Amino acid sequence: MASSSALRIAVVQFAPKIGQVQVNVARARELCRQLRLRSLDLVCFPEMIMSGYNFENAQAISPFLEHPKTGPTSQFCAELASRLECYVFAGYPERLNNDEILKELLSRKKLAAESENPQPVGANSAVLYGPDGEWVGHYRKTNLFITDKSWAKPGTGFATFHLPFPLRTLSFGVCNDLNVVDSDTWTLEDGPYEIADYALSQNADMLVLLNAWLDSGKEENKDTDWDTLNYWAARLRPLWVNGSATGEEKREENNESANGKETLVVVCNRTGEENGKTFAGSSAIYSMHRGSGRPKLLDMMGRKEEGVRVWNLLL
Repeated sequence: MASSSALRIAVVQFAPKIGQVQVNVARARELCRQLRLRSLDLVCFPEMIMSGYNFENAQAISPFLEHPKTGPTSQFCAELASRLECYVFAGYPERLNNDEILKELLSRKKLAAESENPQPVGANSAVLYGPDGEWVGHYRKTNLFITDKSWAKPGTGFATFHLPFPLRTLSFGVCNDLNVVDSDTWTLEDGPYEIADYALSQNADMLVLLNAWLDSGKEENKDTDWDTLNYWAARLRPLWVNGSATGEEKREENNESANGKETLVVVCNRTGEENGKTFAGSSAIYSMHRGSGRPKLLDMMGRKEEGVRVWNLLL
């Protein structure tokens, strides 16, 4: 992949059909047919995009769990990355191997108490493939949503990938990683802002979130889910203020940070409906400058829009 002074990112937003993996893979191929060799640095697909997301329980999702590297999502990402000679991210439901399931079961017995959550059969995961179609990295969602808890094992922390220019240092999470495990402890002033603080600790140039985020249900007549877009930005507050400080006085404690490091935030969300749940769409890109006092929304998709949105940013 040739070096460039521009960063070229694509997000693919569509409404998968739950449990129809091959139909969804075909839809993804169709949407990406327009993309050309070496025209992009990164292509992002949402959380569990080929399987669908809103499964009722472990039994319902089990037929659609995928093995890493050999499952349909991995095969699709490898194929697309190789064709375009770029990096490709996508979320998928990972099947735990038997040894890991046994280890988890023994661990719970050792604690002499059953978890409030069912025995996990998989993990809500994501995969990254590189320009030669090679496996680059893997991640498991850390902060599980209620839907995940019926079948998934949580990950052990967020991930960062050190990639060639122009991507550079890229931190990563999946959907509810933007929230905290115990939301009752969260405040606007003090957070915790787990994934934002993590991105800062990694000196990340970019934070990518692959989502299956639900629609806010507010202003449903509007094409864009503004409530969701504002919520995403608020949960990343440390990227655009000094720490989690609030108010001009605290932001001015370090005047040098007024033009501080920029972190690009890419949120790739799905759209559509599944089992009575509606998703927000509204995939977006933000520029967040440390200490600036406000996030900058560069562009977003509609809440029901399906397609590929390409962003070219000068570095």
